[in-house]
Amino acid sequence: MLISYGLSMSRSVIYLGLFIGSLVGSYLPVLFGSSFIGGWSILGGVVGGLAGIWAATKL
Repeated sequence: MLISYGLSMSRSVIYLGLFIGSLVGSYLPVLFGSSFIGGWSILGGVVGGLAGIWAATKL
């Protein structure tokens, strides 16, 4: 998947969105009683990371 962004968008903002999104996405299943190392947390981290990258490119 290619993501195009303007010249004013720096990589650090995208990495920050990736980090925060994957952190929130992997911790969200823990709030519902799942394990932090379980499959749902890994899947949530991937989905949250992609959502974080998407949100960072929309800033």
